[in-house]
Amino acid sequence: MKHDNKEDKAGVGRISVSLPAALLEDLDRLVIQRGYNSRSQAIAEVVHAQVVDSRNALDDDVMVGTITLHYDRSVRGLQTRLADLQYQHIDEVISSLHVQLSQAQVLEVLLVQGRGSRLQEIAQRMLTCRGVLGGRLQVHAAAMPPVQTPATRSRTTRTQKRVK
Repeated sequence: MKHDNKEDKAGVGRISVSLPAALLEDLDRLVIQRGYNSRSQAIAEVVHAQVVDSRNALDDDVMVGTITLHYDRSVRGLQTRLADLQYQHIDEVISSLHVQLSQAQVLEVLLVQGRGSRLQEIAQRMLTCRGVLGGRLQVHAAAMPPVQTPATRSRTTRTQKRVK
């Protein structure tokens, strides 16, 4: 990879990028639709998002995110395999939304929380199942508050003891 990274006075590195004509047309449409000032601004935002996603997914900090799966439910055993993977990772899989797109296609979104590297591992196991048509892991450097705190559990226990 050739690095022709010349910095100007503003501390901005310059690179040259070659794109197929159709992709360049799509980029120009994106610049207009999103109101970017230039192609460079659009490309910089896309690259930044990919770098952050990659860094976060490999991090060992606790993160929250989603695993989005688009799959063919007619593939024998796929739904069972995905459900088993969710159960095997019950500490990380918080919730899921399952939408039937057509007779055979399903979109499933899993809300997950855990160490970035662990979430990446779970997503890879799901995305590589036969019958999964596409999907991705998206993580954020944040964590959800606990669903149940120890104080809540002890109050429940005390209430239950009084009822008996």
